[in-house]
Amino acid sequence: MKREEFKDVTERFLRYVKIDTQSDPDSETFPSTEKQKNLLRLLFEELQDMGVESEMDEVNGYVYGKIPSNIEDKNDPRNQKTIAFISHVDTSPEVSGKDVNPQIVKNYQGQVIKLNEDLVLDPEEFSSLKQFIGQDLITTDGSTLLGADDKSGVAEIMTMVSYFVKHPKVEHGNIAICFTPDEEIGKGVDNIDLDKLGADFAYTVDGGVLGELEYENFNAAGAKIVVKGKSVHPGSAKGLMINASDIAAEFASLMPKDQVPQNTEGYEGFIALMGMSGSVEEATLTYIIRDHNMKKFEAKKKLVANAAERLNETYGKDVVKAIIKDSYYNMEDKIKPHMFLIERAKEAMEEMDIKPLISPIRGGTDGARLSFMGLPTPNICAGGVNFHGKYEYVSIQSMEAISELITRIAMNVFK
Repeated sequence: MKREEFKDVTERFLRYVKIDTQSDPDSETFPSTEKQKNLLRLLFEELQDMGVESEMDEVNGYVYGKIPSNIEDKNDPRNQKTIAFISHVDTSPEVSGKDVNPQIVKNYQGQVIKLNEDLVLDPEEFSSLKQFIGQDLITTDGSTLLGADDKSGVAEIMTMVSYFVKHPKVEHGNIAICFTPDEEIGKGVDNIDLDKLGADFAYTVDGGVLGELEYENFNAAGAKIVVKGKSVHPGSAKGLMINASDIAAEFASLMPKDQVPQNTEGYEGFIALMGMSGSVEEATLTYIIRDHNMKKFEAKKKLVANAAERLNETYGKDVVKAIIKDSYYNMEDKIKPHMFLIERAKEAMEEMDIKPLISPIRGGTDGARLSFMGLPTPNICAGGVNFHGKYEYVSIQSMEAISELITRIAMNVFK
């Protein structure tokens, strides 16, 4: 297996990021945006052109593919199970993914990278750049995100598929692939057909830098705080007005300042204010609640609920309503009985002189929900850095290495 056989991952990636696939958390449709299907249809067509058994769910947008085992010995353990590789096509709603104009920085030597007249990638601010000296980087032009989350994963899976198609004599077991919509808004596997996927285990190719391997993630919930006020002319408001915006600000002041994303790391959880809007008549706050530990997770949800109750005691019954909904849970307990998934990935990395970077995900992946749906699915690196923003970038060498890495895992995961 030669690294140059995976070089076409860059061409694929550059083609895929040009297609706007931004998802929409306010949409009531699935997928949340029809434009996601433009890339999904392209992937389906490419699989068809390669002669890969595949189909597209035109309603929900999922693309499924299968590469049957080519091992003649039916008793070979690699013939007993099917491994799947999964990536999502949508990009974050936080920053535009339209008209992405990627720039390639050849042989990066530690300099400040100018994205446009206003934005730069400075290694003094973004220290991650220092690990990519001598490599070729793909950046944004400073006006959009890049889309490495998760089009790098999509390109890497497609490059793995292409490798097996071009090398029919390379032994491998049963492989399934799936490309999904709406992961960025927490709905990526809402309508997945696991019977159609036909896998026993899976990896999401949706992590960060080369070597990342994750099987722990946050427990997650969302909270919407709705404050109902009473609008009265300010000149005659004494004793009558209930200012919803003032109460919303008071609610925010009750949240612990040490438990926010900018002050936490590792296994530390947080309660993060993600948005706010309001007037005298009504105000809304949206939060995300995260913790790896279930007891601490429940305590954080209780803290939010108690703050609403406390304000209702002051301002009146039902003035403040806290709507709290769980999103996903820590997949650790679902993966631990199947740690061979982690061991095989580590072995493949070590064969390639890649240092395994095993750490908890400070977020979630479709793999967490899939694991609770009965498909144990740890998460593996896709290569990107600074996801969800204009400072996003990815190393070409990382994408090539990850394409080879998942190919090796596919060959040996059930050995």
